[in-house]
Amino acid sequence: MSRSNILAVDAMGGDHAPEAIISGLDIASLRHPQAHFLIFGDEALVAPLIAATKRLKNHCEFRHAGETISGDMKPTVALRLRDSSLRRAIDSVLSGEAAGVISAGNTGALLALSKIVLKTLKGIDRPAMAAICPSARGDVVMLDLGLNVVYDARNLVEFALMGELFARIVLGLPAPVIGLLNIGSEEGKGDETLRTAAAMLRESPIAKQFYGFVEGHDIAGGTVDVIVTDGFTGNVALKTGEGALKFVYGLLREVFQAGPLAKMGYLFARGSLRRLKETLDPRRYNGAVLLGLNGVVVKSHGGTDALGFAHAVDVALDMTSNDFNSRIAEGLAAMDSALLSAEAAAAPNV
Repeated sequence: MSRSNILAVDAMGGDHAPEAIISGLDIASLRHPQAHFLIFGDEALVAPLIAATKRLKNHCEFRHAGETISGDMKPTVALRLRDSSLRRAIDSVLSGEAAGVISAGNTGALLALSKIVLKTLKGIDRPAMAAICPSARGDVVMLDLGLNVVYDARNLVEFALMGELFARIVLGLPAPVIGLLNIGSEEGKGDETLRTAAAMLRESPIAKQFYGFVEGHDIAGGTVDVIVTDGFTGNVALKTGEGALKFVYGLLREVFQAGPLAKMGYLFARGSLRRLKETLDPRRYNGAVLLGLNGVVVKSHGGTDALGFAHAVDVALDMTSNDFNSRIAEGLAAMDSALLSAEAAAAPNV
């Protein structure tokens, strides 16, 4: 069996674990019959669920883990639990048994353990969290979503390179267009870090795909395929978008329950509203990826159900089967070569 088809799974992470996790893996087993899962968790809780599945029991190996990392546990405490389901799953990636790990559990613990155990890829200064978001023109990739509040121009360029490859693999785009999130689209806008990153991208191998600066409204507008920003700004933008979607859902519910005529109008618009709900269903976008580590690490939303977790598995298998990390290394080498050539050409002749 190819290692690229093997995922390690923390069965104890998430609000609805382990039931939602195991049911989600059963759905994923139907979608990906070539996949195999190393499942870590409490044997008394997890083993009976696996035995009751239709497909998963033939596509997995279960391993008992004696400890569980709770959702509110501090990362410093989680680091000391060597036999937790999350730690054991990450360790299996380090040992080479699995190509990636997926968890719906404690985000802080997942980040801390992944960075300490797996470490970053050679040439990557800081990993970034990327996710897929809806827009008026289709899905877009956005990163960083919370890992890095301290950053420099080189980090933003690395984010752009990883985001471009992520969009190629997961969204199937042959030449994703990249934008740097800024307070304005004009070249002079933003701080020196953003302007330096933009100049570096214009000299990089992905220069033809670099759109330039974009603003907040461009995220939902679908102006570009990849939105690059720092972790603080990205996290605020993501949470703002999630809040806006919840507000719209609530408003629509109130509108169509306002009276008899409104309820009648709902009957006529039901088909269109169903399509809207399917398009904006957060389960379709479940599965944020920690890019830049020695192994694929996917964070599922803690409150997701089985279908949402299956979507996160889809993302993880897309990454592992397309050898994402090797392609990142190749992209970094090409970028460094291009930047060195640009610097040499700009240097004055002596």
